[in-house]
Amino acid sequence: MIIKDFKPFNGQHCETTATGSLLYQLDINLSEPILFGIGEGLGYIFWNMKIMDFPFIGGRVKPDILTENICKNLNLKLEVKETSSIKKAWKNVKSNIDKGKAVGLKLDCYHLDYFTNKIHFAGHYASIYGYDDKTAYLNDTNQQGRDARTTLKSLELARNEKGPMSSRNRSYTICKNGEQPDLKKVIKRAIHNNATDFLNPPIKNIGYKGIHKTSLEIKKWFKTSKNIKKDFQTSASLMERGGTGGSLFRNIYRDFLYESAEITGSDILFKASEDYGEIARLWKNIADLFDEIGETKDLNDVNQASEILIDLSEKERNTMEKLMNATIDESI
Repeated sequence: MIIKDFKPFNGQHCETTATGSLLYQLDINLSEPILFGIGEGLGYIFWNMKIMDFPFIGGRVKPDILTENICKNLNLKLEVKETSSIKKAWKNVKSNIDKGKAVGLKLDCYHLDYFTNKIHFAGHYASIYGYDDKTAYLNDTNQQGRDARTTLKSLELARNEKGPMSSRNRSYTICKNGEQPDLKKVIKRAIHNNATDFLNPPIKNIGYKGIHKTSLEIKKWFKTSKNIKKDFQTSASLMERGGTGGSLFRNIYRDFLYESAEITGSDILFKASEDYGEIARLWKNIADLFDEIGETKDLNDVNQASEILIDLSEKERNTMEKLMNATIDESI
């Protein structure tokens, strides 16, 4: 069973790509930057645990929250199903596809046949729009080929994997829930909520405080790493090529602000887009330095990266404060 006239979403980031393809079925056609922005998706986290090979640097909100925010802000009904039963998990998906409704899936990409870089990451998303006796048909990101196929067995393993960011065979569908709200108002609310969250992190390794903390933590990481080349270069790759759109999602948020400025006619958003353009370039510098650190193992490169992170913390704080204040006083 393959859904006829299924329109694959063209995206760089897995969750916006999966959710965007479900919205296409509802005749909601929004760009990836707009989806990311109204999903209040920009964030930051420096996460380090003893069980991890090296620290994780993330640039977005927690998995699942992005889609929840998109549906909340667009007045859509999100139906999520989780189960520990493999049999029931497949039934939840199959029943929707048989009715012509695509389904969003949360997966560990390690098990998917079309992934060539085999690392465990249980926070990956794709939508499924068809199946046969052996194969599942998925819409994934451009980087993964967009029109992807994997065996039903590999899909089962990917959905049922345990570990950080995993869920119990999570699947979701979206349907309309009444009238669509005014996009200008949605954009304003989403920017305000995202900025407020970024400026008020509950712990010091999140938001702009987390960026500043990273400036200190990378020096400790450099000293204690058992494999500097692998650790720093893998981290650089995740920042630039791990479905972030480059510069740790800052390119996507820059584009969201620019498109939002065009929609609203706001000069404030045009300026904020320019600011995030500069911020994105600095994050690209961080990734380049991490690559260089992997090759040279030079402490000077670490110190340079640390200084840029301090600057980034301040620049992102300032820009988010302007956005938060602008959305309070009706400037946009």
